[in-house]
Amino acid sequence: MSKFKESLENNDPLKVEVETLRKQHNQDSRTIQKLSEQLILVNKTLEASETILSADLHPPKWLAPAKAKKGAATLVVMLSDTHFDEVVIPDEVDFLNAYDRTIATMRLKKWTQNVVKVARDYINGVNYDGVLLILGGDIFSGDIHEELHDTNADTMLSSLLYWSGQLTASIELLAEEFGKVHVTSVVGNHGRTTRKPRMKLRVKTNYDWLVTKMIERYFEKDERVTFQIPEGADSLVSVYGYGQLITHGDQASGGGGIGGIWPPIMRLKARKSQRYLATGSNFQTMWCGHWHQLVQTPSLIVNGSLKGVDEYAFINNFSFEQPQQALAVITPEHGITIQAPVFCIDRKKEGW
Repeated sequence: MSKFKESLENNDPLKVEVETLRKQHNQDSRTIQKLSEQLILVNKTLEASETILSADLHPPKWLAPAKAKKGAATLVVMLSDTHFDEVVIPDEVDFLNAYDRTIATMRLKKWTQNVVKVARDYINGVNYDGVLLILGGDIFSGDIHEELHDTNADTMLSSLLYWSGQLTASIELLAEEFGKVHVTSVVGNHGRTTRKPRMKLRVKTNYDWLVTKMIERYFEKDERVTFQIPEGADSLVSVYGYGQLITHGDQASGGGGIGGIWPPIMRLKARKSQRYLATGSNFQTMWCGHWHQLVQTPSLIVNGSLKGVDEYAFINNFSFEQPQQALAVITPEHGITIQAPVFCIDRKKEGW
């Protein structure tokens, strides 16, 4: 075939039109595929929203009484970032702190006693309906890093056995003192059983979830103590109609600049507010841990750490803060009305 004849065939209008239609068909097919994927995502989002709206979490009636008693209030305490069985050596942090199983046990006991002390001795004229106990994650340091695996006081399975007993004792004391305890929990990033953080099965692959389920079994016949253990990253609890959103806080990234922890946490809070409003829910206060810095405002509470400063914080020159945890009093009339730190350390007794 001559080059001239071949050129004529290649420029045949019918062939050109067929090729154009073929390209358009391929492009339309890709567009349809993308739209189908988007439709699947939208349907999944709608299903998730319907699940959230229809979920019956069976909160105890005392959290939302038909008619509140005079002077009624609910005590809310958060216990997070305890990092049980991590070891902090005083020499490595300029003798600003020490931490091991013995010290952690003393601090948990001190925290429990001081919760009662603050609520009973420092706050008068309040008739507590009960206590909302928030387990905010990072209960264990875990062994996600090689240095933790090498220096932790015990294996994770042994840690679970020991600390489930200690936490149970604290909850029993709160139940004896305040009559009712509602426990809700979220998992942290340290307690995961995988090296890398995961999105799917995030909760059920975390030792924070497992220790709470172990404690729940202990109290299954005790009507004073109830549990709300979601399988998602957040827990939403209503106290007298005031929504309390609990999340660990590791979904926020950054915080190393001049603005500190505020920019990433406020972005996280804004995104969660938008999402919950879109699904028919809302909250007045967001509670989170993770950052080891106690911040208490009516709309945002960031918890401190029971562990205190460690080698990581020391080497990165983070601000020093005493081991302390968040406490708030919620009333039917005004929501959060009183806030206070619960100090957890007695250096003289700890002996370092």
